[in-house]
Amino acid sequence: MEPLKVGPGQIDKIADDLKKDPEKSIGNYLFKGFRIQISKYKASGAERVQQLYKRRRAQGLCIVCGTKVTRKNPLTGKLYRLCDEHRAQIDQKNKEKAKARKGK
Repeated sequence: MEPLKVGPGQIDKIADDLKKDPEKSIGNYLFKGFRIQISKYKASGAERVQQLYKRRRAQGLCIVCGTKVTRKNPLTGKLYRLCDEHRAQIDQKNKEKAKARKGK
């Protein structure tokens, strides 16, 4: 993920966010040629994946591949977690699993 270019005022805002809600300020920033990385120290793989999925969901991206999701769930009105391609793949896998269970 490319670092986000920030100015002096935005650096102050990031510092304030770090004091209030550290989860909100996690990311890579570029300030006058310096890369500033804010991340959780010794975070497990599961925590990093959870943060990635949360960030992608908030931006309206597919949690698997990161492409823009365009379709919304008609019941909730929210964007789906997955793009059409990955929705089809996962639905197909679930159908195969259901058939295998019925066959037992």
